[in-house]
Amino acid sequence: MDNKWKADIIAEYATHEGDTGSPEVQIALLTYRINHLTEHLQTHHKDHHSRRGLLQMVGSRRSLLNYLKDLDIERYRNLVAKLDIRK
Repeated sequence: MDNKWKADIIAEYATHEGDTGSPEVQIALLTYRINHLTEHLQTHHKDHHSRRGLLQMVGSRRSLLNYLKDLDIERYRNLVAKLDIRK
């Protein structure tokens, strides 16, 4: 994986110039990695080490989503709709 995808996601979800730490950017990056790892695990279903990492990423994304919901419910709703995350 090259870092082009990372720059594209940061550019799309940044709230201002040079923004890499906002919850929106962090959640979008985690969502990309979760989707990528989910595809990997469909092929390699015995890869339990990667599955553990996936579960940690899902938990981290959940915490960030809860934080964003408490911070600003509209930003949360827009992000969930844009990323097509179930909740």
